[in-house]
Amino acid sequence: MVKRWRVICLLGVLGGSGSWALDFDSDAYGDIAAYLSGVYGADDNAGLTAFPLLNIPTGGRAEALASSFAAVADDASFLEHNPAASSRLDRSELAFFHNNWIADTMIEGLIVTGRLGNLGLAAGARWLYTPFSEYDRLGRRVSKGYYSEAETILNCSYNFFSDYNFSGLSLGLNLKGAFRFVPDFADSESGKPLAGSGREQSAAAAMADIGLLTRFDLLKFYRARREKNTSLSLVIRNLGPPAGGEGLPTVITAALAYKPVRPLLLSFDFFLPLNLADTGHSEQPYWAAGLAVDLGGGFLSMQGGIRVKSGACRLVLGSTLNIPGRRGENAGTPRLLALDITYSVDMLTRLQNLNRLSMAIRVNLGDQGRAARADLADSLYLEGLDAYALRRYEEAGEYWKRVLELDRGYRPAAEGLAIVEKILSIERRMEALQHLDF
Repeated sequence: MVKRWRVICLLGVLGGSGSWALDFDSDAYGDIAAYLSGVYGADDNAGLTAFPLLNIPTGGRAEALASSFAAVADDASFLEHNPAASSRLDRSELAFFHNNWIADTMIEGLIVTGRLGNLGLAAGARWLYTPFSEYDRLGRRVSKGYYSEAETILNCSYNFFSDYNFSGLSLGLNLKGAFRFVPDFADSESGKPLAGSGREQSAAAAMADIGLLTRFDLLKFYRARREKNTSLSLVIRNLGPPAGGEGLPTVITAALAYKPVRPLLLSFDFFLPLNLADTGHSEQPYWAAGLAVDLGGGFLSMQGGIRVKSGACRLVLGSTLNIPGRRGENAGTPRLLALDITYSVDMLTRLQNLNRLSMAIRVNLGDQGRAARADLADSLYLEGLDAYALRRYEEAGEYWKRVLELDRGYRPAAEGLAIVEKILSIERRMEALQHLDF
């Protein structure tokens, strides 16, 4: 039984096609649920917190990696997972998300990001809605509407201590507001709406996310100076007072992402849920792992992941298609937009497994010339090295001054400029000594 579960989960992560997941054998599925329940046990505290929307992934590459995204955090999906990442994004994005959740329940999302040097800014909103209808004992509809939850997010982050050799330490903050609307329902005897019945269950909440993120090179088997291959992050999400007498789904996340070679990305997140209204009723810890493979030089990539909670397993498979912009007009902007499609299978104890499809469209708003400036800085630095080798020290110094105007953290240029200034100072003193009349 153990071997069968491992094989099925491995296929969900690595398989090139998701068609096998549409028809799970009922006996095998029962074995999987029983195995997970035996290892992790049932979680009696599941579902005791408010606002389920805060626990549901919106979609995109983050969901395709089974939500093991806090350390990856390299596109607009970061907003749900790590607020520190906005100061790290290579480009500004406008992203739209759609998730077919359960039955008629849908989730829509919108995120816009931007960066000014080491300062990152973003804003986003999500909306969950499902039709609500109530019928009396005679089958007559006496109430209808939508149960809905909404979330708005304002983000700010800053990357501290960044220079040529160190990518920096990013600190980020999300300020979030959430609202739950429950439609009024009817009196079972009269069939008339009960005054305030829905309003009494509606609620609002304010909360915050805090995140840290750093990146560095470790066991890197490819060349790319600006791209660090290892990331570490620590995040606290949904930190706030109880709403409507219920605790918020606060979660502490520790995450690692590692890219040994350019086409391959591995990620792992460990989650520690906290019910701050009553910590004794916090859910059990869980984990998620993801794998992404670039199949077409940035044009096409595949992602897969697994998330394991108490008595439940989520298998996810996704793909990203990058559509390039026209050459010349989009210099330094290699893609115009990206399309993310994600297929998920949720195995919830012994109940029927849930197959879901989500989609995201990420529009590239440009990098405000950051890539072009970085390329120019590298070119000017090399020009300065050539001049220095030919003993044209003043010319080398001018090149390196221009480099520092583009990037104040370009340490080799600063060190070279300091050496050149010392050499020129010595030359000027020698010339002065030669003109002294003894």
